[in-house]
Amino acid sequence: MPKYNDIDTKKWKEYTDILTNSFWFFHRENSGIHNASYHGNFIPQVPRQLFSRYTKKGDWILDPFMGSGTSLIEAQRMGRNSIGIELQKPVAEEVRERIKLEHNPKCSTNILVADSKTIDTNKMVDYYGIKNVQFVIMHPPYWDIIKFSEDKRDLSNSKTLEEFLNSFGEVIDNTTKVLEKNRYCAVVIGDKYANSQLIPLGFHCMNLFLERGFMMKAILVKNFDRTRGKANQAAIWRYRALASDFYVFDHEYIFIFKKVK
Repeated sequence: MPKYNDIDTKKWKEYTDILTNSFWFFHRENSGIHNASYHGNFIPQVPRQLFSRYTKKGDWILDPFMGSGTSLIEAQRMGRNSIGIELQKPVAEEVRERIKLEHNPKCSTNILVADSKTIDTNKMVDYYGIKNVQFVIMHPPYWDIIKFSEDKRDLSNSKTLEEFLNSFGEVIDNTTKVLEKNRYCAVVIGDKYANSQLIPLGFHCMNLFLERGFMMKAILVKNFDRTRGKANQAAIWRYRALASDFYVFDHEYIFIFKKVK
């Protein structure tokens, strides 16, 4: 059995719900206290799959871009301890109240209002009586596609690609330094169009990890689950694509890295 998950490989045929292929196709699932109204949140199946593969019960998971709390909810349901960092206090308070409705006494679920670039993560883990976290899951803003706040520290307010990447690099450095060696980190990110050209935002973010010595373990491609609004606009976007020279985004990436240094 791997040391980083609870999968019993002797019973591998029983794990039919755990994906092992590199293309993930999901329809949004919002059971219990999940909130789909928060702009830009990812679907619960993503953290559930990742936690199944790369964590064990009792492990600690860190989410530096907590948002609506999707990863913390799934961690709590799966018996994993978690820490979510959120820049906006009202968002954090709403998630804190919602998470109480599914309280799991067998694990610890924690929310911090802070900037993931500057919070003292060494003091953070000391406060919770641990030396490291065992998994870091990141779902940062896709640069300025969605503006999440008026806060200048918010990555979605970056004025240039360089500014966005520098800020995201600071988050990587500050949060993965408390990631246990030989454990894993996942980043969910998509690309964007700007000035009539494709900005390969996902691969720019991927390179930030490679430059820091992380080992690349997987590039997963996940479909965009269409919201009602997007579905109603599918025809017009198809027309615009045919009338121009671009393709309509239908995917985003999930990059998996291993901390080896």
